[in-house]
Amino acid sequence: MLEDDKSKLIGYCGLYCKDCFNYKGEIADLARDLRKKLREEKFSLAAVGLSKYFKQFKEYDTCYEVLGAMVRLRCKHACKDGGGNPSCKIRKCCQKKEIVGCWKCTEFEKCEKLDFLKPIHENTHLKNLSKINKHGIDAFLSWKDNK
Repeated sequence: MLEDDKSKLIGYCGLYCKDCFNYKGEIADLARDLRKKLREEKFSLAAVGLSKYFKQFKEYDTCYEVLGAMVRLRCKHACKDGGGNPSCKIRKCCQKKEIVGCWKCTEFEKCEKLDFLKPIHENTHLKNLSKINKHGIDAFLSWKDNK
């Protein structure tokens, strides 16, 4: 993958797609495979019997549904390559300002548009934005490749 192509994997928000379980698809694949195995083994019947001894098995149907939702946790394209939420406020803001990412904005450290990322990503996006802002995209990608 060329350096230019790799830069498409840096979201406007600073998240790096190659770090993301949605982009890698490993969890989605494991959930898919587990659901398949559970169906093959007719585990739903076993769960009924096991629920007499383990109360957790009473929630088997919910577990199976959650695995189904996990199968759908997959990004086929990075946000800069047509993926992600088309109405993302961060994307729209960057496009309106005609900048390649939040790291080019002087207000990114205080921007409330980035707050919705914190419950899942904590401050990873802010750390990435700071690194890119300070050292540039090429240095960031080199650091990621060597990590």
